[in-house]
Amino acid sequence: MVRGGRVDPDVDEIWDDFHALVNVPSEQLRQWLLTRGSGEGGVFGPDPDMGLPEPGRHILRVLTKRKVDLTGEDIQVMREAIDRIESLIDERPSQGNVDNEWRHSLLDLGHDVLVER
Repeated sequence: MVRGGRVDPDVDEIWDDFHALVNVPSEQLRQWLLTRGSGEGGVFGPDPDMGLPEPGRHILRVLTKRKVDLTGEDIQVMREAIDRIESLIDERPSQGNVDNEWRHSLLDLGHDVLVER
């Protein structure tokens, strides 16, 4: 959030952490979420967000914003995404990156474990 023309330092830190963990480009994330949300029918209506799974849709919306345009809700989405991604990374299964369920859970949040930092 912006205060007196400046971004709150806490928001700077959340912004940096969020963008370090959400390492999937927004268009790639959108395509992934569309694939996940389409199910077996693979058909969507005219609403471009229809069928996009949560919280990925909210994460995608935050990725399209500038830091100065963030709302309180956006900051909460970023905090929750950071917490969920870190938690999933900490719970890495014994099969590691080949565990598709675990990897897909991370991809739903915009984090690809196969992308090197």
